Amino acid sequence: MYDPIRASDAVIQRLRANHPSLIDLTTGRVERLLAVLGHPERKLPPVIHVAGTNGKGSTVAYLRAIGEAAGLRVHAITSPHLVRFAERIRLAGALISDEALAALIDRVEAANAGQPISFFEITTVIALLAFAEAPADLCIVEVGLGGRFDATNVFAAPAVSVITPVDYDHLEMLGPELWKIAWEKAGIIKAGRPAVVARQMDEALEVIEREADDRMAPLFLMGRDFDVWEERGRLMVQMPDRLLDLPPPALFGGHQFENAGLAVAAALTWKRELSDQAIAAGVSSACWPARFQRLTKGPIASLTKSRGADLWLDGGHNPHAGRALAEAASRLVDRDPRPLVLVAGMFARKDAEGFFRPFAEMHPKVFATTFDSPNAAPAADIAAAARAAGLEAETVASVEAGVRRALAIEGPPPHLLVCGGLHFAGEVLAMSPETWPT
Repeated sequence: MYDPIRASDAVIQRLRANHPSLIDLTTGRVERLLAVLGHPERKLPPVIHVAGTNGKGSTVAYLRAIGEAAGLRVHAITSPHLVRFAERIRLAGALISDEALAALIDRVEAANAGQPISFFEITTVIALLAFAEAPADLCIVEVGLGGRFDATNVFAAPAVSVITPVDYDHLEMLGPELWKIAWEKAGIIKAGRPAVVARQMDEALEVIEREADDRMAPLFLMGRDFDVWEERGRLMVQMPDRLLDLPPPALFGGHQFENAGLAVAAALTWKRELSDQAIAAGVSSACWPARFQRLTKGPIASLTKSRGADLWLDGGHNPHAGRALAEAASRLVDRDPRPLVLVAGMFARKDAEGFFRPFAEMHPKVFATTFDSPNAAPAADIAAAARAAGLEAETVASVEAGVRRALAIEGPPPHLLVCGGLHFAGEVLAMSPETWPT
């Protein structure tokens, strides 16, 4: 399976040369290497472990921002990165340095002694070793794929396990049935440890509840044990003993109210004494690139500015993400009624028609393109999927060509949305150091 990681810096080139994508859905190789290194995963500050299909990264971003607003030092591991490998590992608030990373790779590869291990597995071990050796108050860990057999699932007693909405994705690895995907995600629930869970489809919820019951893990369900809603543009979070009236989430779209609310509930489950002020500051300041991100810098943004258009970037790539993205785009168009145009690139294994279908009522024009990956879908296939979903679509040679075609359409300057996947979004951000995530 192709590992969609841009081999553009020395760290990636080194790790990919030594550790190709040998995906093994067990935790055995990681556990072996962690044992050789003296079990750094047992020396971490409290861990909040986050799994799910959609919203994991945004939930992590809100959790991190809340912790930092409360004056805490927060470690975080996320994936994939968009431009640079260092985006994956954040030590006490700052991206890991090249020097620290090189030294850790030397140590971890020496300990591994040439044994089989994948790129993601060794990345996870590097991050956990870094976290164990740098003082912090909280460690937030995002699952890479699934949960039960993910390389990150090595914590016997996390402070909190979090499950964001579960939907159909990575069917070739986790599915194809929704219950099976939910079973994989629910594997991060641990004996006696609290689990905070977003709203779920019934089939997924049944599995998650059964897994929690089997482990006697306290389960806190959105809509049952706590609730989250938008009221007059503000975020309301009702906990069992506390109602929080918070500013709107920093990230755009109605789905971000649920992501932010889930993060608030998880943070308070871990640390009830967090102040309303810290929570409000975190919710309103979180940053997570390529999640309905307004782009104002870089070469493509310059093109759109010259025409009076606005440019947005999102890495969602499955039907659930398509629904959330269409809702966010609808809010944007309601607020500023101009045409919506999509420039889209996706991996071939994704449900492109399911992604586009929620946009049908807005009738956006789609310019389909491809990108630098052997698993990228041909532009013609993406255009065909958009047409099957009821949209007008044509192919273009590149993102820039799609933007130029969109800007040439007669009428008012459009809302331009570049979308279809995180690797595709990363290629856009990589065009200029001005847009690299920090």
